[in-house]
Parts: sequence; C-alpha cells; structure tokens
Amino acid sequence: MGKKILFVCTGNTCRSSMAEALARVLAEEKGLKDLTFLSAGTMAWSGEKASQQAVEAMADLGIELSQHRATLLSPELVAEADLVLTMTENHRRQILSRCPEFKEKVYTLGDYAGVPIDITDPYGSPVEIYRSCAGELKDLISKALQKLSK
Repeated sequence: MGKKILFVCTGNTCRSSMAEALARVLAEEKGLKDLTFLSAGTMAWSGEKASQQAVEAMADLGIELSQHRATLLSPELVAEADLVLTMTENHRRQILSRCPEFKEKVYTLGDYAGVPIDITDPYGSPVEIYRSCAGELKDLISKALQKLSK
C-alpha cells in the first residue's frame, strides 16, 4: 500500500507546487515506489497556474511545472494524506486549528527533515530567489525521503 504525501503552502503556486514536482523526481531517482505526492494551499485560488518564476526555476532543473494547477487545502485532503508537510510553522498551525485530530501526521518540511526552518515565500520575487528556494526544497525533500525510506 502506497503513501500519500501532501505539501502545503499558502497559494500553491510557488513552494508547495515546486516541492510536489521535486519530490516526484527525487523519489524516482532514489527508487522509492508507492509514493504519491500532492500539493495544496491554505488560501489557494483553485485552478491558478504556478507562478512563471516557479515554472522557470523548475525548468532549470529539467522539471515541467507549467501544467500545475493550484488546489485549495481541504480537511478531506489532510485526512487522505499519510503525511502532511507544510512550508512554515504557521501553515502547520492553520491545519491543526481546523483538523486537530491529524496532529500526528502534520509537520513542517524542515522539522520532518531534521532542519527546523521555515521555507520563505518567494512569491513576487525575481527568479533567482525561486531558484534558491528550489535548492532549499530539494535538500529538505531529499532528507525527508531518506527518513521515509527507513
């Protein structure tokens, strides 16, 4: 039985969309099967495209993101996920205020990866900031996948 991992940020057009795409590629590279990756935003406009800078930063890594469409976070998505990884402590708190029964599976990505940091929102920044964010995400997701594979 596979595991479903949900990445959460605010708009689901930058950080969590990049995290979802990166996780798919990294899991495949590590030979980790039976993992499904999704993403959503606490205040997402459903159907919104990934930001152009996020698409560009991912393209630099050979990852396609232009087809991504934002999803609004729902209690159902949290319930269906085996692990919920948020970009910030604030996102984690928002989820737990609505769904306290899921506290055992909701972590910040940083905490889960063993590097207790928040991922800064690059929204509206130049593409270099998105590239830096993608690098940070890649590092943390690699650590998280290592933990998951044990």
